[in-house]
Amino acid sequence: MINGMNREEFTRIVDEAVASLPAPIRERLENVEFLVAESPNRRQSGLGELYGLYEGTPFPQRGPEYQMAMPDRITLFKRTIERDCPTREEMIRCIQDTVVHEIGHFLGLDDDELEARGLG
Repeated sequence: MINGMNREEFTRIVDEAVASLPAPIRERLENVEFLVAESPNRRQSGLGELYGLYEGTPFPQRGPEYQMAMPDRITLFKRTIERDCPTREEMIRCIQDTVVHEIGHFLGLDDDELEARGLG
C-alpha cells in the first residue's frame, strides 16, 4: 500500500467518480467496463506514461452494427498515479480527472480536444 490507499479504496474512488458524472454521460457508459491495474502491460507501456487508457469503439463511431460487442475498457493504473501524487487528496483528484479524460476518449475526443477543454 502506497500513500495509504489500497486497491479496494482506489477502485471505490473510481466508482464514485463515475457515479458523480451527469446522467446523460453515465447513460452512454452502458457497455464500458472500468478496471484498475497496478501498472500498464508491455504493450500499453509503449504508449508513454499512463494514468489511464481507453480501449474500444468510441461512442460516435458506433452504428447499427454495434451489437453484442465486448465491453469497452477504461483502465486506471494505480502505481503510476501513486508515484506522481504525493498526497491522498492529489491521488483522489488525479483519479477523478483520469476518469473524465478517458471518458472523453470514449466520447470521441482526442488528446488535443481534451486539452483545449481543460481535460488534458
